[in-house]
Amino acid sequence: MHRLRSASPLLFCATVLVFCALAPLPAIAQDSPLDYPQWRGPDRDGSAAAFVEPEAWPEQLTRSWQVEVGTGYATPIVIGARVYTFTRQEGDEVLTAVDAATGRVVWSARYPAPYQPKEGTYGHGSGPKSTPLFKDGKLYTLGISGIVSAFDTGDGTLLWQLPEPPVDPIFATAMSPLADGDNVIFHVGGHDQGALTAFDATTGDVTWSWDGDGPAYGSPILADLGGTRQIVTVSQDHIVGVSAATGELLWQRPFDSLYTNNSITPIAYDDSIIMSGLNLGVTRFRPVQRGARWVTETIWQNQDLSLFMSNGVLVDDVFYSLAFTKKGQFVALDAVTGETLWATEGREAENTALVKAGSVLFLLNDDAELIVARASRDGFEPIRRYTVADSVTWAQPAISGNRLFVKDDSTLALWTVD
Repeated sequence: MHRLRSASPLLFCATVLVFCALAPLPAIAQDSPLDYPQWRGPDRDGSAAAFVEPEAWPEQLTRSWQVEVGTGYATPIVIGARVYTFTRQEGDEVLTAVDAATGRVVWSARYPAPYQPKEGTYGHGSGPKSTPLFKDGKLYTLGISGIVSAFDTGDGTLLWQLPEPPVDPIFATAMSPLADGDNVIFHVGGHDQGALTAFDATTGDVTWSWDGDGPAYGSPILADLGGTRQIVTVSQDHIVGVSAATGELLWQRPFDSLYTNNSITPIAYDDSIIMSGLNLGVTRFRPVQRGARWVTETIWQNQDLSLFMSNGVLVDDVFYSLAFTKKGQFVALDAVTGETLWATEGREAENTALVKAGSVLFLLNDDAELIVARASRDGFEPIRRYTVADSVTWAQPAISGNRLFVKDDSTLALWTVD
């Protein structure tokens, strides 16, 4: 039995869950090294899960299966023997459990979520764009219009759900939820009526909320800064740090980024934060507590390069990403000094999803080209280039062991490095 909390009459009456129950799979593993449980991987920093580089890269990857799952940009997540996708099928948002070995659909759960893209976002469809979160046998999702849901991973039962807020972000939702202790954390609502909110993971009740600034499109991280455990995220007008325990605002820093309205996820690095906005360059700063007040100290700022919608990764004190300059340049910055180490000629891609595995970089461009490269301070060092889809690939891939789960426009496929 599921519980709907504070749902509108329309949503309460219309919500329908459809389950496709097939033969049971092996028990879902808990904390397996192969799990890819959330946005940007196990550590929320763009790391692959337990990938081991082959002695020699194959000429081609092997596609084991491909299945239609629906549209949207959410990253597939991998837990035990299953991979889960969050997509749109006509007027519904659908969570689907797939057998990771065979591509067989185990169950699907859906609810009505009609949505019309706003001007400026038509080319990117009706979502969803938020990656599900796995925690303690449950899956948590944020729909394109702001519907927050919790599902049982075993059979897809809806455990609790909150309706869409009265005001959503200008270009709808894209942030991906975060787990901390007994809470799941979402940035819900719009510019004037929105709050960074910790919900009790079991009941959906509000544990705390900070409503000083509405949500943007980047996703929060959990970091220990200055000895204080805090949630760091971008908002409509700031980058902020709030207490993970209480939601109290610790510090905020102006962050007014053009067009993307702050769609980059912060990166924690040595008691500091690395962040970028389209017109703001790349910045590293350190939040510091001075007496009862917190301040942020700029360590360095690189104004030559800015990120658009592509997040970066850190490997051995080097920051790698796709910059917006020259219609897409792969770049490397010294994370200690902010110096630009190298940048490619340009026109690489509109967007790339960057994943790291040791010294290996996976760059999945939006045109379905997967570039495998070597992390290097000296220049861009591609190893292999593969085509992994027949349509656009805006979703981040989930890399688990030698398996690459790739979501394109409407399908999910498993590619393996044999």
